[in-house]
Parts: sequence; C-alpha cells; structure tokens
Amino acid sequence: MEGSSPLRPQDFPALKNDTFLRAARGEETEYTPVWCMRQAGRYLPEFRETRAAQDFFATCRSPKMCCELTLQPLRRFPLDAAIIFSDILVVPQALGMELVMVPGKGPTFPEPLMEVEDLLKLRQKVDVSEELGYVFQAITLTRHSLEGKVPLIGFSGAPWTLMSYMIEGGGSNTMAKAKRWLYRHPEASHRLLQLLRDVIVEYLVGQVAAGAQALQLFESHAGHLGPEQFREFALPYVRDIAKRVKNKLQAEALSPVPMIVFAKDAHYALEELAQAGYEVIGLDWTIQPQAARERTGHRVTLQGNLDPCALYAPKEKIGELVKRMLEGFGTQRYIANLGHGLYPDMSPEHVGAFVEAVHTHSRHLSTPD
Repeated sequence: MEGSSPLRPQDFPALKNDTFLRAARGEETEYTPVWCMRQAGRYLPEFRETRAAQDFFATCRSPKMCCELTLQPLRRFPLDAAIIFSDILVVPQALGMELVMVPGKGPTFPEPLMEVEDLLKLRQKVDVSEELGYVFQAITLTRHSLEGKVPLIGFSGAPWTLMSYMIEGGGSNTMAKAKRWLYRHPEASHRLLQLLRDVIVEYLVGQVAAGAQALQLFESHAGHLGPEQFREFALPYVRDIAKRVKNKLQAEALSPVPMIVFAKDAHYALEELAQAGYEVIGLDWTIQPQAARERTGHRVTLQGNLDPCALYAPKEKIGELVKRMLEGFGTQRYIANLGHGLYPDMSPEHVGAFVEAVHTHSRHLSTPD
C-alpha cells in the first residue's frame, strides 16, 4: 500500500463466515467457531521470516506489516476469526511512556512509574487518533485484505493489567511493586486507572470505526489480585469500559459489536464478570467447563479454554482433549480457544490439528444421532 492513499473504513467486502459473531451474540451455530490467542506469532516460520530484521514496535507501527502478520495464520488454518496484530502496551506508549524490546526479557519500560509524582509525566489528554492512528490504519487495511473471509477482532489491555506493567517496568512474577501502589496509594492508583480507562474507551471505539467487528479486553494480570482488590481496582473499570464503549458506539452511529473480557485466573469473579456487560467471557485452562457454565448462569457465551501446553501432545491426544472440552462446554454459546496464547515453540501442525478437531467434533456433537 506504500505510495497509494490509505484505504478508507467503508465499503468493506461482505462477510462470508459469521459463525464467530453468531456464537458471540448467543445465536445458534452449525459448529463451534475457533481462533487462538497469539495466532499470529513466532510459532509460524513465515512470521519469524517477516519479522526477522524489524524492531517489534516498529512492526506494530507499520499497518502493512500488521496486516501481513494478521493474515498469515488464516492462510494456514481454517480459523473463524482474525485478531489484529498489535500489543497491549501501545496504550502506555500513547500516554508518553518509552517502551523498548529487551532480548530475552521482552517489552520493558526503562523509566517505570516509581512515585505518585510520576503520574504528572503522563499525557493527561491523549489524542488517540494521533497517537494510535497506526493501529486504526492496520485494522482498516486488514479488514479490506481479509476480503470478508472471517471477522476481525480488535483488542486492548485492561486498566489494571496496563498499570501493573507501567509500574513494574515489564513482566513480574509477583506484581509486588504495582500491588504496593494499590495498598499505599489507592487514590493515585484510581487516578491512573481512570486515565487508562478513558484512553482505552476511545481506543476501542476507534478500532470499531476503523473496521473491527468484535473487541477483546485483556485483564491478563487479574490473577495477581485477590477478590477484594479485584472488586476495587479492576472490575469497576472493566464494567465501565463495556458500558462506555457501547454508549459511544451508539452515539457515533456505529454498529454494536460483541465484546469479550479475558480476565486470566479470575475464577473468584466469574459471576461478576458474567454481569459486567460483555457478551463473551474468556476462560483460562484452570477452570472446569461445566463449572464455568453453571457459575455464569448460561447468560453469556464462553470462550476458551484448552491448556496451551496440550498442543505439545500427539495429534490424536489433542483430538481427544478437544472432544472432552466440547462435551463440557456444549457446542452452542461457545467459542473454542486456548486458555492463553500460543507459545513460540509450538508446532503449526498441532495448531492445525486443534482447529480441525474443534470443527470436526463440534459438527458431530451438534448433529443429533
């Protein structure tokens, strides 16, 4: 697309496979749709080749590269949805924080938030189109390039998860620095969470305006909080985001889209999450499908939750595990996925076996004998 005028977020090709969207909305499907978190990833040789010489965040800022990486798994596997290639940490970047990719460590903030005064270094007003317009361009280009094959999912990190990265400076086993803020500086923590919420709402609405047909909110670090802290510092913002995004879409005459919340390890809050305004609840692999159904009151679509490491098993075993998972969830109001993202050393053939097993077994289970 270099040199030509960017494609506009209109006149998109007609959608040929809406199974994922129907399942998300709780409508009947002929089979269970499937996609994988981190399906555009380093486990694919073509992904490694495309990304070889390029800095990670330079890749994120190139609509053309993001489009190519998003489409790669769709060329290999009959997935039922695409998810835009990006990163949750583009939001802290938009707030003015410097982010670098450190080999062997991953994304790192060289100057994390240390003291309450550091909040003043963040942009208090963010022009989302200016700071994150490259993501919107990538979504528009990808939506056209998909040619209606499957729907395109947009996403963001949730406020607590982003806050924890901004204070820790990167990944952490304990999130002790970030949790220390919650206990010692609750007011400042809420100020930061509100700032993040406001940017995330604009960001998600912008993604829909650009062509995203569903949205996923990643509360990846929910498991580091106990029930009380989750209810005070995470859940209100997760709820707020769903409500505000839906209201804003309506106010801007944009079509409503299904919203997914994936709060990893937040079993203790399943009931609350089921009533937080999301059509779909994403689940990690540490919860029984039947228990999740019962606790969410059959009110929402569930997504998940095969242990990603199950893909190291022989293909026949993957098929058995998928069948058991489908029997547990049932084939309706259900989107098959892993309980977390794909790992870089996984075999593409085994990912293909997972996708095929979901389609085959769910068709069989959906058809009365």
